[in-house]
Amino acid sequence: MRVNGDLITTLGTRVPEDAHIELDGRLIAAPSAHRYVLLYKPIGIVSTASDEHGRRTVVDHIGARERLYPVGRLDTDSEGLLLLTNDGTWAQRALHPSYGHEREYDVAVEGDLTDEALARLQRGIPLEEGIARAVRITVRSRSRGRSRLSMVLRTGWKRQVRRMCSAVGVKVSRLVRVRMGPLQLGRLKPGEFRDLTKKEIDAMAAPTTEPKPQGRQETARVIAPQIARREPVRAVTQRVARRAPVARARVGPVESVRAGAPRVTQRAGSSRARVEGAPPSRQWSATRMAGRPTRERGPRAAAGPAARPAVRPRTGRPTAAGPVARFAPRRRSTRAAAGRAAPRRGFR
Repeated sequence: MRVNGDLITTLGTRVPEDAHIELDGRLIAAPSAHRYVLLYKPIGIVSTASDEHGRRTVVDHIGARERLYPVGRLDTDSEGLLLLTNDGTWAQRALHPSYGHEREYDVAVEGDLTDEALARLQRGIPLEEGIARAVRITVRSRSRGRSRLSMVLRTGWKRQVRRMCSAVGVKVSRLVRVRMGPLQLGRLKPGEFRDLTKKEIDAMAAPTTEPKPQGRQETARVIAPQIARREPVRAVTQRVARRAPVARARVGPVESVRAGAPRVTQRAGSSRARVEGAPPSRQWSATRMAGRPTRERGPRAAAGPAARPAVRPRTGRPTAAGPVARFAPRRRSTRAAAGRAAPRRGFR
């Protein structure tokens, strides 16, 4: 192997594209130059390099000496802009969604194109490949039976425009791709083609930048964090004591409803009671209840102690009336007493 007359003994040696290469004394032809063609594909031609059914392809239509292949595809019953090249790297950049090249279609549909259908096309239609949505839609003419609109997409899935329109209830009668990125059909007629310029080639190989909204941008204000002031514990305690309501209130002694019964005092929120004259274990301290206001309860409390009947306490009944009452044990029944004295026959 010789490159420009120099013997090459290292594998992976890089050489320029226009180098003079010889293998065993025979000259190897240099690769053909890259070519970029823009074609107005007519209806009825297959957008492939070859067809197994023998149909006419776009490569046959151009008849180029280079081995070209189409960049992307158009349906057989669709027409419009189609690119062909032999530069694989450039074709990948022109088609990849990350480069952001838009595809604009002039679409004629049949059926009732409602506002809800247009909104669904922009929100997105679920397809097998994903969610297909139109970036922009412009209605050029609309009627009840036939409408014409312009759709701009970022993806070029198989029969994408037709499937999207079918999902909203309209049928595509004509589909023309009029733009792809910065490239437009211009004055080309169906079947005509031209070579791209150097500026157009570089524009398709570079990623597009979306324009930013030209609105007034306001700088967000920086809000300093507020540090809570620490107050003395005494001040906080006083504030809480002043604002907090009284949780428990005590009620003064309550007179019994019967005359001659001992006084019973009860505390609010509690079931415990104190009876004057009872053992110390069953009454509260008198000093704790000293100076407490007395509140009478019951409809007959105002009648006085003489008019109130005695109440039978839980542990017994009073034996004498007066402020201090002694309690006698309950009288047992005659049968119970007799049973203890003389047990029944049959028991020991």
